[in-house]
Amino acid sequence: MRRGAGAATADAARHCAQFDPDWLAARLGALVGALAGQRLCVAYSGGVDSSALLHALVALRRRHRFGLRALHVDHGLQPAAARWARAAATRARRWCVPLRTVRVRVAAGGSLEAAARAARYDALAARLAPGEFLLSAHNQDDQLETVLLQLVRGAGLAGLAAMPERAPFAAGVLLRPLLPVPRALLHAYLERAGVSWCEDPSNADERFDRSFLRQRVVPLL
Repeated sequence: MRRGAGAATADAARHCAQFDPDWLAARLGALVGALAGQRLCVAYSGGVDSSALLHALVALRRRHRFGLRALHVDHGLQPAAARWARAAATRARRWCVPLRTVRVRVAAGGSLEAAARAARYDALAARLAPGEFLLSAHNQDDQLETVLLQLVRGAGLAGLAAMPERAPFAAGVLLRPLLPVPRALLHAYLERAGVSWCEDPSNADERFDRSFLRQRVVPLL
């Protein structure tokens, strides 16, 4: 029987001195139980976090006998978006992972971050099969930034709980197994494995709330 997500996350955080496939297997086992026969779909942007997640899953696939595929969402907001999609597809082919690229239209007006997120989740939800697990690569740094954003926005207790590790999503289940893992460990894992990734310049663009927190506020904290 799985324990509460909070206790499982605390244990994982204490023992996450290094990210690798074995750590990921244990984390997924705590979240879903036996992996054999499960169907996993990775939301694969091609950045550091999702590249580390997908690469580690590829290393586990034969041993644990689960199905694995990936979805890449092209928001069309960056000049290099098409190049990133091609790079994601190339890595997926190299790792023998079926990948589908989905192009979305981001609604104009309001927050561009929020609109892009809504378009992305709508696209992922529409393509998730019944009973399938969608794996997102949100990590410990993302969780901290989310909590800070909620504080700034005056969120209540539900908002301050931030992102759950497991939640119902469309016809399946959304998993965030990397929430206990600092981004630096994912970066180090890819460097050890010799895996390249794409860098989205918007991650350093301080016009966006999350990027401003990442560049200016979190280092001070």
